[in-house]
Amino acid sequence: MTKMSEITRMYEKGNYANTYKEVAATNPGLAWREGMISGNGENGYITSGSPYTDSFIFQNMWFNYPSRDPRAIPGELTGQLADARWNVFKQNDQWKITFPDGKTRVRTYFYSYHPGHQLRLGVTDKGAVSDYERWTNYETAETGVRYTDEFGEWIRTSFTSREDNVSITKISQSCEGAKINMIISIDDISSMYKSRDGMSELTALQYKKLVEPSAAYIAQVAHYPSYQDSELSNGGYAGLTQIIVVNGTKKRVLLADTNEPMNVGMEQNPAIQVIDADAVYLITQSNRTFDMGKIEDFAGMTQYAIVDNLFQNTNAVAEKYKDAYGKFDYQAALTPHVLKHSAEFNAAQFTLTGDEDDKSADNVTLINAQKASKTRINHAFMEQVYNQGRYALLCCSGSSAPRLYGMWTGEWNPGWRGIYTLDANVNLQVSPMNTGHFTQAQLGYITFFLRNTPDFEYNARMAYGMHDALQVSVNSDIDRAMHVEYDNDYPFEYWNAGASWCLLPIFEYWQCYGNGQIPIKDNMRIHDLKPLLSIKDGGLTDEEFSQLIENGFLDLEKDILLPLLTKQANFWEQLCTPEYYTDINGNACYEKGKTALNPGEKYLLIPTYSPENNPIGYNSTITANATMDIAAARDGLHMVISMEKAVKRDGYETAVTKWEVLLGLMPDYKVDKDGALREWAMSEYTENNNHRHLSHLYPAWPAYETQNNTELTEAAIIAVENRNKYNTGDATAGHGWMHKALVYARLKNGDGVVSSLLPMMMDSGYYTSLMTDHDTNRRNDCYCTDTLFGTVGAVNEALLFSNTGEIEILPALPSEWKSGSIKGLMARTRVEVSGLFWDTNIAFVTLKSVVNQNEVKVKVGIPWTKAMVNAQEVEALDDEFGKHIRLTLNSGIDVTVVFILSN
Repeated sequence: MTKMSEITRMYEKGNYANTYKEVAATNPGLAWREGMISGNGENGYITSGSPYTDSFIFQNMWFNYPSRDPRAIPGELTGQLADARWNVFKQNDQWKITFPDGKTRVRTYFYSYHPGHQLRLGVTDKGAVSDYERWTNYETAETGVRYTDEFGEWIRTSFTSREDNVSITKISQSCEGAKINMIISIDDISSMYKSRDGMSELTALQYKKLVEPSAAYIAQVAHYPSYQDSELSNGGYAGLTQIIVVNGTKKRVLLADTNEPMNVGMEQNPAIQVIDADAVYLITQSNRTFDMGKIEDFAGMTQYAIVDNLFQNTNAVAEKYKDAYGKFDYQAALTPHVLKHSAEFNAAQFTLTGDEDDKSADNVTLINAQKASKTRINHAFMEQVYNQGRYALLCCSGSSAPRLYGMWTGEWNPGWRGIYTLDANVNLQVSPMNTGHFTQAQLGYITFFLRNTPDFEYNARMAYGMHDALQVSVNSDIDRAMHVEYDNDYPFEYWNAGASWCLLPIFEYWQCYGNGQIPIKDNMRIHDLKPLLSIKDGGLTDEEFSQLIENGFLDLEKDILLPLLTKQANFWEQLCTPEYYTDINGNACYEKGKTALNPGEKYLLIPTYSPENNPIGYNSTITANATMDIAAARDGLHMVISMEKAVKRDGYETAVTKWEVLLGLMPDYKVDKDGALREWAMSEYTENNNHRHLSHLYPAWPAYETQNNTELTEAAIIAVENRNKYNTGDATAGHGWMHKALVYARLKNGDGVVSSLLPMMMDSGYYTSLMTDHDTNRRNDCYCTDTLFGTVGAVNEALLFSNTGEIEILPALPSEWKSGSIKGLMARTRVEVSGLFWDTNIAFVTLKSVVNQNEVKVKVGIPWTKAMVNAQEVEALDDEFGKHIRLTLNSGIDVTVVFILSN
């Protein structure tokens, strides 16, 4: 028998395991987290790979379980601003946000991500299992199971199609010709993990299990609770699995009732029995609807438009891929999907020389090898984690941005509701998106941002009374992102950096690829964007909007970046008031009625919030001049200036001048007495380094200010080392470590990158599926992808820095990574780094520009003595970018640069 390790090598990229954890039909616990994943950004699944009682937990990125909590910002919020500013200025840390009902804690919750139907494959002819293997093929997005028993060798493979938006499973008879006999059923919702925990009232759900009379499909259809003012009050979801049997029979059967109150079906537990089949194919799709009718009518309903639609879709796939004999052809369905998926996955490839004996190892062996290595990253483990991160990010991209859980959950009420957290987690998750040469991930991210943009405008209006401005909320549940979660400990309504930070990935997409056409998607809430997709006050005219819809796409520069960056800049402009300022000595001042700053004075950004920290001795997180906000404002203004210069609309010079003036009036950074960049540019505050967030290092990552500013770089280095020194009790969260790794990469410290990645690797951060937890020690019981995706981003940044007109290879190469390669990264100057190789004494890189461009600066982060371009030695130059060479790049033409290293 061919071993799975050999099959993995045959496919070049993949992972495998010789163990599995069965997701039990009752009390399943955390077993689902060890399962294999697949997805296309909208639909997907997790499968355990159990030989005889396998489970498929189907996923849809857009599933959202409603709560009773309001979907509107309290009207009283705007009235708090003047008091907030004054009390922050007076350093009154006892001031509380208050409302007419006397509450000082207004903390409601967003809707929660949830799983779809949990399909159970119960094999009736059981034996004694041997030679068990399960695998994930990164290049095809297939998961597979192989095992042997007394009936022969059995193989089961599955994938979620990018071509047809369905998940397909192939179950084959054994190699000895033993037939397939199984019961296909759907588990009760109440039997799934955490179904009785958390904030959402799951018992208010109503659902049914359906089996078509001829056993063509099995489905679950559910109606959400009907809460007042919920957009899902008449909504629900469904998942349907069509079952195709080859040379056997299938029939509808009834299993024992479980008497679950949520299950309002006339027959609680219908299932499908498969008898003596040569092959079985499962074709599954899930979706939601906002129009299922009233919940009071659901129990009596016998027709469901959403179920009919899912059956039509799965049936269309079944018909589309029939072979010449009228049988479903799995390979024919797989082929067009693989063309799309593999092109995305293989666009970038990473290898690291060393630990060669481990490179054919199974997941458990790799994880244990890494745990045994406390001071260095096992190179085989590093390669596999990088590939798993690329794979999983691709699988949950394209429809929206990745959720906290990516798009996978086998539990109800998941940690932090499985939503989007925009003050670190999502930002880390998409860090490899642009440089990693993805193309679909950015479209999903843009869809997510645009869908929430009307709420971002709403936030700025209600929190600050602003006009034509954007303020990104800390959280979003995919459907809404308004300020409904905040209190004095977490004053999210005064977090100001979000629009700049969350627009930066879209700006970087433009830096990498240039302008483009972004297809209009229904999930963008396009009609709510009419007032926002224009730099003009009032938005698009009816004629302009109709033309936009007719075109079917948005121009990345003119329709997205320029208007939204302008509204982001409008936020900073309106946040600043001359009444609150710093004098020429940097002291915070207030002068009622002041209408303009005097020479040497700067605006005071007030109020601000540096997640999730507060100065020592100051018992409030509502502060002034948070360094994160200063950096975000500066970077955001640089972006809008760059976009104005790129588009060159009528009157753009006036806009550029306006934003340049505002940029010059932003507060200066401050350094502490030890030389560290302060988290708050306020002499009145005492720094507090005992926290996992690194918000004040925004000038290093995600912004670029430290690149050509030696003093700022040195201050940032001391600041991050202070976090290492003093943050002793808050160091389990993966997002803190990933953030630090990205910062270290930008600060040119490769060993710092390694020391930041190691805690999650050598403790319990990785499941046997190679997916990741929220914490090193799993203390928060939260499946979480920011570690996995953030690791890919950190590797990319350690091996390639780029900005407009600048490329640095190996800027933060870890000292132990003596030899390796990375191919296909995109530089943020419209250049593909199609090859980058390094060894002890040499590094060479092949560059291919997307456009003709002159004066691109290129350097290597390791000391070097000589550079050759296409085998010709070239002169080294030296300026604020350091020792480098300059290249003229022609579109589509490879240029190879060889650096002779001096170490």
